[in-house]
Amino acid sequence: MRSRQKIIDATLELIGSGGFDAASIVAVAGAADVSRQTVYSIFGTREQLISDAVADLVRTVFDEMRDVHPTHPGPAGELVAVIVRGRAVVHAHPVLAVLQGSSGQNPLLDAGMVDRARPVAREMLAPMALRHPELSDRWDDIVDIALAAGLFAVFFESPDRADDDLAAFLMRWIGPAMSLWGTSQRN
Repeated sequence: MRSRQKIIDATLELIGSGGFDAASIVAVAGAADVSRQTVYSIFGTREQLISDAVADLVRTVFDEMRDVHPTHPGPAGELVAVIVRGRAVVHAHPVLAVLQGSSGQNPLLDAGMVDRARPVAREMLAPMALRHPELSDRWDDIVDIALAAGLFAVFFESPDRADDDLAAFLMRWIGPAMSLWGTSQRN
């Protein structure tokens, strides 16, 4: 267990200082002071290592993302507040900021990325789910909307756009969808 954390820490340090390309198995093993075989035996592949390292980091910043104060009412306002706060956290953290790189070398943005992100999003949004049990039958949709809007906010939205402006835009999109769920049947 200790080796796993040393490897994760070394991976994140390498990504933060040199991008994804710097986090090779050889470099990570050297930085963690373990053998390459140890890295492979714990993580299997470089892609899994990087995915696990970033997921571990995301879990550590959940407290920052959960401590939001919505400026708009209801569950849509809460979801928008989490997305806007998430963008700020990603832009502020050196390792997470690497995710925004346009180099095309981001191994997290592959075909399985959304499937890996769903459990992390569920965990992050769990407090909201507890506060709004009336939305339990739509929770899969809410998680997918959070991922789509969150990815948009982090990767495609300008970091210069004011948080209030981004929140208002997201509310115009997310608010009506979520308000309909209270009065309509699931398709």
